[in-house]
Amino acid sequence: MESRIYLIPVGPIEKSILEPLAKQLEKAFGCASEIHQGLDLPQETYNERRKQYSSSQILKKIRSLLEVKRHDKVLAIADVDLYVERLNFVFGEAELGGHFAIISLARLRQSFYGLQENKALFMERTLKEAVHELGHVYGLQHCPDSSCVMYFSNSLMDTDRKRASFCSRCGNKLEKINLQ
Repeated sequence: MESRIYLIPVGPIEKSILEPLAKQLEKAFGCASEIHQGLDLPQETYNERRKQYSSSQILKKIRSLLEVKRHDKVLAIADVDLYVERLNFVFGEAELGGHFAIISLARLRQSFYGLQENKALFMERTLKEAVHELGHVYGLQHCPDSSCVMYFSNSLMDTDRKRASFCSRCGNKLEKINLQ
């Protein structure tokens, strides 16, 4: 079973972010990745009261526009603040064991918090959140190991603390899933 990961920019995303991320995801998941044609940010997913976009609604929109093969995965990347109901914000959202996931770059940037930008730190955070959400798409759940990429990030501090790789338990689960 050869799967492919499609990166889909939702709204404008710089190639200097997408291209290195695609290469790193190939290494993390052992499959090809491809940057797909971007989509406009669906304005109907914006919540004026919250000043955020609904990640669930964006995923629903993407799902309605794209047809994917059985083993292919889609990672949408947006540079806006995302939320899901009952949470203040999310770094991303994914279909557990499905095809589609989304990450937000907004809260991964130092400037979101009024701090000076740090490109290396931003790219590291982006990789961690991308691997995390794709891990869910491949069927992995949250991990209790705070250094594992599948650990739930309730804050940016959680994201910074964890590695961009799977612990041995999650890595073994991913390997078993990929063999099916």
